[in-house]
Amino acid sequence: MDAHFKAIHDGLERLRSAKRPPKVFGAESHAFKLNPRLSESALEKFEAKHRVRLPEDYRGFLVNLGNGGAGPYYGVFKLGEMDDSFDSQKWKEGDGFVGELSKPFPLTAAWNDVTGEPEETDDEEAYEKALEAFNQRYWASENVNGAIPLCHEGCAYRDWLIVTGLEVGHMWHDARTTQLGLYPIAIGEKKRVTFLEWYVHWLNEALAILPKRGG
Repeated sequence: MDAHFKAIHDGLERLRSAKRPPKVFGAESHAFKLNPRLSESALEKFEAKHRVRLPEDYRGFLVNLGNGGAGPYYGVFKLGEMDDSFDSQKWKEGDGFVGELSKPFPLTAAWNDVTGEPEETDDEEAYEKALEAFNQRYWASENVNGAIPLCHEGCAYRDWLIVTGLEVGHMWHDARTTQLGLYPIAIGEKKRVTFLEWYVHWLNEALAILPKRGG
């Protein structure tokens, strides 16, 4: 196993086996456990179906460690799945939320185009019609072409992994639920982070708060 993946494996084992596991947001949902690993053939089948090649660090994670499970916030989704209230569901390209993976992710900088957002008026019917039109554009699946949902933070906040286009390999945050748009995830001075950088940052923060004794 690659040294990076072994370090993740060992770190998760420390968290799982701790007598007093650290209180990490969302950990109660995954208990620092990964799902079974994904076979190379299953991974290639997904890539062939969607006409993409997933970022190498994410591919390595799926094959060497697990198909989702323990991770930031409420954990990493299984490949091809996303949150559905308190459960998960499979997504389909062009389902009204996920875009087309083989088409380039359209953004290269933070985006929050709220043009056309209606103001409430006494004409409730007109307002609802205008709001529906705005939401169809703001939440259009084309806005996230070339990206897959990777985890959720609760309250419809999500993190996406870009798999096609100029931003390939980078993690982006989706805050459209509070009309804060889509923007690349930054950690410290890094304005862009890869999947593994995002994941290892979370893991290291969890390990840092393990009890020094009796953990």
